[in-house]
Amino acid sequence: MYGERFGGTENISLPDTFMPDFHDKDAVLRMPYKTLGQTGLKISALSFGASSLGNVFRSTNETEGIEVVREALRQGINYIDVAPWYGHGLAEKVLGKALEGIPRTAYYIATKVGRYQPEVDRMFDFSAERTLQSVDESLQRMGLDYVDVIQVHDMEFAPNLDIIINETLPALRKLQQSGKARFIGITGYPLKNFRTVLEGSTIKIDTVLTYCRACIHDSGLRDYTPFLKEKGVGVINASPIAMGLLSNRGPPDWHPATKEIKDACAKAAVFCNDNGCDISRLAMAYTLGFPGVDSTLFSTASLENLRKNISSVYNPLSSKEEEILKEAIKRYIDPLTKCHWEGVEVEEYKRQLQGIHNQGSFKLG
Repeated sequence: MYGERFGGTENISLPDTFMPDFHDKDAVLRMPYKTLGQTGLKISALSFGASSLGNVFRSTNETEGIEVVREALRQGINYIDVAPWYGHGLAEKVLGKALEGIPRTAYYIATKVGRYQPEVDRMFDFSAERTLQSVDESLQRMGLDYVDVIQVHDMEFAPNLDIIINETLPALRKLQQSGKARFIGITGYPLKNFRTVLEGSTIKIDTVLTYCRACIHDSGLRDYTPFLKEKGVGVINASPIAMGLLSNRGPPDWHPATKEIKDACAKAAVFCNDNGCDISRLAMAYTLGFPGVDSTLFSTASLENLRKNISSVYNPLSSKEEEILKEAIKRYIDPLTKCHWEGVEVEEYKRQLQGIHNQGSFKLG
């Protein structure tokens, strides 16, 4: 498993996004590409998440962030994922600056609808009206006429999935028919929701994006990839280091994982480090070799980290690294009683929302 490299899909020709006056041709020829579901889009095995441009994980330097985007594209990454939620519009604005002067045919852009403001009672809106408005706002921020993929953001936070099926997705279909988006996707953390929506929707769904579900600590996506492939849906897994769980630095304070998961990943990181291995590199290799995933999405606003991640594509694990990875999983991950945190964030959101409603009721009384 750990030694598999992209299922034999290494790139042997230049993708449609190649621009000779912009790209590093040798780098593009080295980058593996896969077709994203039935879209016909040939996307890089490693894709760029622009959340970091919105200062989501830490305060970043805008100038360096812009150069990271341009360098990522030059090196053969051709799929960029963003959302209005990231920095509440900031990530899309900075991304727009980064894309200035680059031919539109040199990249694919995916953005999202449904998640917006930091205030709990203004955070989510999956209505058709807000969905249509949101895409126009995103296009304006990025200076684009269309996006390649428009996605429903974290659909588990909707009051129910019927709203996604009957209101949000039909609105996205209208946008698709108007030429503002080429393909439609859904995103979220709970995996079972993908099956529910894909089976219940009359709108064709082209892609799914989840995160932390094809990682060292949680390979739950494996149980769903056969179904997704049967449906002809492209699959993208984000955050190979599980939002910092699989790193020497560790996760941020807000990370929703349980203490059991955090402790296990921390012990695994120490074990890897003690044996001369970087758990983040092992985690990236694990996800890059995960069967059924079309692209692995990572985010950074650092040129150094960008180059490190791209290097992971070209440099497979050594036999020693593979052995350390297997042992770390056996010692610390396999004993976990539960490897995911489905429901934790949704319940906290509902709790806070109810608190606001109760406060309002008290004031009215």
